[in-house]
Amino acid sequence: MTESAVPRRRLPNSPFKVPAVPAQERFSVGDRVTHDVYGLGRVIGVTGETSVDVDFGSRQERIPSPFSRMYRL
Repeated sequence: MTESAVPRRRLPNSPFKVPAVPAQERFSVGDRVTHDVYGLGRVIGVTGETSVDVDFGSRQERIPSPFSRMYRL
């Protein structure tokens, strides 16, 4: 069975708790980060809340939001 791309509608009188949405991490220029695929890097540019440019030493990558595979050190 596959999951739908649309979140389920919750009824106000439902006895089940609404799943918590994790807060999206915000990055600033100069932050040291680690990425599950690219490794260690430094943020060199931020485009609002949509993407972050990161210098990983051997390459520069634009990481789109959500930043589920990237963490601030």
